[in-house]
Amino acid sequence: MQTSIERAKLWVERDPNEKTREYVNSLIKSDTGESSSGHLASLFPSDGSRIGFGTAGLRAAMKAGPLGMNDLVIIQTTQGLARYCERFSQGNGNGDKKLIAVIGYDHRENPELNLSSKSFALLAKMVLLEAGFECVLLDGYVATPLVAYATTKLNAATGIMVTASHNPMADAGFKVYWSDGCQIRPPFDELIADSILENLQPWTDYGAKLKETIAMASSCVDSCYGLGNADQTLSITNDYFNSVRNSGLVTNQNAASTKAGIIKPKIAYTAMHGVGHVFAVKSFEIFNLDPFYSVPEQQEPDYTFPTVSFPNPEEKGALTLATKFADEHGCVIVLANDPDADRLAVAEKCRKTKEWSTFTGDQIGTMLGHWIWESIGKDCEKPVAMCASTVSSKMLGAIAKAEGFTFVETLTGFKWIGSQAVKLGLEGYRTLFLYEEAIGFCCGDVVADKDGLTAMGVMAELALNVYRGGLSLTDHMESLYAKYGIFESRNGYYFCYEPSTVHKIIDNMRNGGTYMDSVGPYEVESIRDLGEPGYDSTSDDKKPSLPTSKSSPMITLKFTNGVVAQFRASGTEPKFKYYIEIQGKPGVRRDVIVKELETMTAFILEELLRPSENDLVPSKL
Repeated sequence: MQTSIERAKLWVERDPNEKTREYVNSLIKSDTGESSSGHLASLFPSDGSRIGFGTAGLRAAMKAGPLGMNDLVIIQTTQGLARYCERFSQGNGNGDKKLIAVIGYDHRENPELNLSSKSFALLAKMVLLEAGFECVLLDGYVATPLVAYATTKLNAATGIMVTASHNPMADAGFKVYWSDGCQIRPPFDELIADSILENLQPWTDYGAKLKETIAMASSCVDSCYGLGNADQTLSITNDYFNSVRNSGLVTNQNAASTKAGIIKPKIAYTAMHGVGHVFAVKSFEIFNLDPFYSVPEQQEPDYTFPTVSFPNPEEKGALTLATKFADEHGCVIVLANDPDADRLAVAEKCRKTKEWSTFTGDQIGTMLGHWIWESIGKDCEKPVAMCASTVSSKMLGAIAKAEGFTFVETLTGFKWIGSQAVKLGLEGYRTLFLYEEAIGFCCGDVVADKDGLTAMGVMAELALNVYRGGLSLTDHMESLYAKYGIFESRNGYYFCYEPSTVHKIIDNMRNGGTYMDSVGPYEVESIRDLGEPGYDSTSDDKKPSLPTSKSSPMITLKFTNGVVAQFRASGTEPKFKYYIEIQGKPGVRRDVIVKELETMTAFILEELLRPSENDLVPSKL
């Protein structure tokens, strides 16, 4: 096993980035003891660990070393990905076929170390060209849904979106799609991870090639040489939006409202300092909607995210500037994309109190799913299916049961949701809606991943329809509760910076393998454990139907009073999440249901998680 200094010296030999190389060299020179300094050891752990390749690829802070996002990590990762794609192709009898890869990138940047999404995308392209791929680098900043779409449109072997999505400002990400347009999932992720370890030595001098490419680009008249094909990018973008237009999702609610002489609700939009604005404008155009009011301070891509402490529309205070802007312009609805535009947040101004409220991901998912069923699902020639993650509300499943379409529950994460949609498509279904409670929605079947651009168009049309009937979105949500039952949830998370804490909490819930039959006064009806080896008290063989994971365990407790509580660690952020929902019994008032849920939530969080004892830091949600 190498020491931290030995790992650092080897890193310097391989790293093509002058800034990070100089930085690591300075740490090595300042290290005077036999063991490495604390900072050097944190960047180059002697245990040989490196950034994990799993949930959708990579995400971490932009910094030097094997645990960060930097030029060398990108090169090593892309080399491993390329070699695995080649082996997979050969194994399927396509060894003589030239492989295609698609790459897109956002605006993330660390100027101090000369690291950015753009340079990562360029390096990934160089690696893929070196491997003999045909590589399509989309020109300029793009929204994540376009890469998912282009991967299948171009019959690519893989797609790469360089984005940290809604992660903190310092982070970058490397999101990988498989040939079916879905995020990578087992066994591909594990096999690619192995391939990365087999290809850590750079194949060529990428640093020199990067300089040459940038120099040629700066002297090129159309400034696109080597950076991306502008014409092809425009063609793919137009194809994507035309596919949305032709999917049946566009129902021309704006025209109906105009014809009826209805005063339409004004809509404000924020791109949250991300890449979404230009694509959001196009989305409203293809849905034939009146232009939205854009929050100017948050409209353009800005990697410093100057007006928000955390670039996530779900976070408390993230929509404050947008709602203030909406008030100033008479808007009653706010739509927000996260920085890579694959997620959607929705807020509405109350007619009576004039206060703003933000809908939960489950409420948005329920409204979108119901609307898509009512507007196009009922008349679909194929049987209709919808999917949601297991930690999402059970309400869409209740609607499916009442209305007669198929609903499938999956593991958490769109890699599972999207791949289930692909599977259902092969079985003859038309999967019209997918969602996860963390404001990730896929409307229609144009892509098999989160798509905040299509979702915002569908939501705007839903709002026009609802307002034309004299209701607000809040009123509409209440009408769905009245028809299908009240589902009330309390979801949240604690920041958890020590991975061992997660396993400690989960092990306590397992109660030595005997599990628990009650939590204080609340009786447990059933338990499902998706850690390994897995457990489900409701199945005959006690084995869960969903896949299990040793590294990402999840516990689901169903109580006899109808409450379902689920606990898991985030796959991309240092968070331990909880999802607690109650389905109200017929005839029980809403306030009674809410009070029961809130009392029970507070009790079981303290009893099962013991936040102070386990050093869990409460979120601001």
